[in-house]
Amino acid sequence: MELEFSMPWLKKKQFPKFHGKIFDSISICLSKGLGAPVGSLLIGNKQFINRARRVRKVFGGGMRQAGIIAAGGIYALENNIDRLVDDHKRARIIANAAEKCSWIQNVIPVETNIIVCYMKHDKSNTAFINKLEELGIKCIPFGEGRVRMVTHLDISDMDVDQVCKKLNF
Repeated sequence: MELEFSMPWLKKKQFPKFHGKIFDSISICLSKGLGAPVGSLLIGNKQFINRARRVRKVFGGGMRQAGIIAAGGIYALENNIDRLVDDHKRARIIANAAEKCSWIQNVIPVETNIIVCYMKHDKSNTAFINKLEELGIKCIPFGEGRVRMVTHLDISDMDVDQVCKKLNF
């Protein structure tokens, strides 16, 4: 069983050891909230990692001169963990504005940088997404009657202010 484990660990800047006892492997994405161009970490016991390397090679996943890509991941780990709290704060601000939008029924409580909104029953998520796109805001469908928005290191406080103003309909 694998655990995709990024934001909760990074948010607290600690890695709970008990997760390693429960799961065969743990994957940590470096490109989402951390802003690395590509890359993930795969954590597991020696036997698992050896098997993963073999599978990667069979599927053509090995890269020569991957150090330049690894450098982006190292930079992200060394420089972007502390700033995740900014993404989380900005997500909560957008969620508060979304709760006041006349098209939104409710918003799932925000814990990280992800905002999930439930549409009112007479509104479709497709119409909402199209309306926001016209206003210069990108979001995606997240199942029937839901939309998902995400903050990241390229979203500034000014961007958040603009999103909040534009959600006032």
